[in-house]
Amino acid sequence: MEQLTHFLNQFPWPIVIIACLTLGLAPFFPEPHIWEKLKMLASGTLGKPIDILDLLMHASPFIVAALKLALMLHAAKSA
Repeated sequence: MEQLTHFLNQFPWPIVIIACLTLGLAPFFPEPHIWEKLKMLASGTLGKPIDILDLLMHASPFIVAALKLALMLHAAKSA
């Protein structure tokens, strides 16, 4: 747990937010790629390895943000 905390603390919030807005949502038109992949996942058509990798790549900034927020809230609750 300490290693994860140390790893996530290396990323400042502005960088995480910028990553979510750029990599997480790119390309912006006609719809964000992550939204397309999540719809494919919900409909059961996300089967090709490249689509799964694409989902993981576009979701990674949001996963980092969620983990960072959870650790921050946990630390505030523990203090």
